[in-house]
Amino acid sequence: MIKIKFYGLGGQGIVTAAKILSKAVSIHEGKYAITIPAYGHERRGAPVYTDIVIDDEKILLNCFVYDPDIVLVMDETIIEKNVDVSKGKKENTLLVINTDNTATLEKYRDSYGFRRIFYVDATKLAIQNIGRGIPNGAMLGALAGTGIVNIDSIELALKENFGVKAGDKNAKAARDSYQYVREF
Repeated sequence: MIKIKFYGLGGQGIVTAAKILSKAVSIHEGKYAITIPAYGHERRGAPVYTDIVIDDEKILLNCFVYDPDIVLVMDETIIEKNVDVSKGKKENTLLVINTDNTATLEKYRDSYGFRRIFYVDATKLAIQNIGRGIPNGAMLGALAGTGIVNIDSIELALKENFGVKAGDKNAKAARDSYQYVREF
């Protein structure tokens, strides 16, 4: 079982990304997935989170993730809004973050104790590919770069979710992110 927590700001497609990830692994990889969104604070710019659980067997729980294996951060400034993205993390919890700023990476490592950090400038790739700074598709590509989901599955799910034109652009953003993601 893999437990994932997505953090970001309202308007970045956090819940949509979680649903697309669930679709990618359940339909295109034959696994099971459940998305547990946190509604009630979805105002644009406000902190938002959603949880995803992935497993090879049926998932019998339907609750928030309290001990994530992976934390994905779509906006590096989330910590300035008093959100503790390390809450419940374990010793080997991975961080996947949307940034290319070394100081930010050091801050997340030193302040929160993440030992493995994957990073990419997903907003830049989203702007280049879809013309808007909505990094959800690109961040799913970065997540694929960690090895927990196949990039082809992400691309297919993005195309199915967004249709031909927007889907192709988001799939390209995901593929670019997959290719550019690095470990810090």
